[in-house]
Amino acid sequence: MNKQQIRRQLTQLRIQLSESGSLPKQSQAIIGKLECHPLFQQAQRVLLFHSLSDEVNTHELIERYKDKKTLILPSVAGDELELHIYDAEARTKQGAFNITESCGPLLQPSEYATIDLAIIPGVAFDREGNRLGRGKGYYDRLLPQLVCHTIGLCYPCQLIDAVPHEQHDIKVKEVLTIEEGK
Repeated sequence: MNKQQIRRQLTQLRIQLSESGSLPKQSQAIIGKLECHPLFQQAQRVLLFHSLSDEVNTHELIERYKDKKTLILPSVAGDELELHIYDAEARTKQGAFNITESCGPLLQPSEYATIDLAIIPGVAFDREGNRLGRGKGYYDRLLPQLVCHTIGLCYPCQLIDAVPHEQHDIKVKEVLTIEEGK
């Protein structure tokens, strides 16, 4: 299968799973596993993402850790992702692709080395860390700028045998999910 076929197939599968009501439980289990991860527990500055409806839900995680860690959230700026420090007092806005974005202070690229851990979304991952995004390349341009450990979050159905990848596709260092049926 090519990238577009995988995106379509997994979108349909997530819709079916969403209708069955199993995704919220899976999402909670995946977030629980992330919270127990030693690198998450040790990290002070964490790059997260405001999840879309078909992604592992990060909204409660952001709410839970907003006062315990420095959370950094991406926003779309043209063809790039800008990183903003999440400030619960600052407003958020609906940005490109209907993604909730922080209006907190902008993190300069020279400050990216201060990020301890990056949690990365994706449409699909494989066990080698290859990642299939939504096709715009935002994270493929951001990931080379990060020196921290990167973890891809996904539902079990998003962990596939092999993600088609090209030279410009950037791997995550680890993929975190739960076993199918948990």
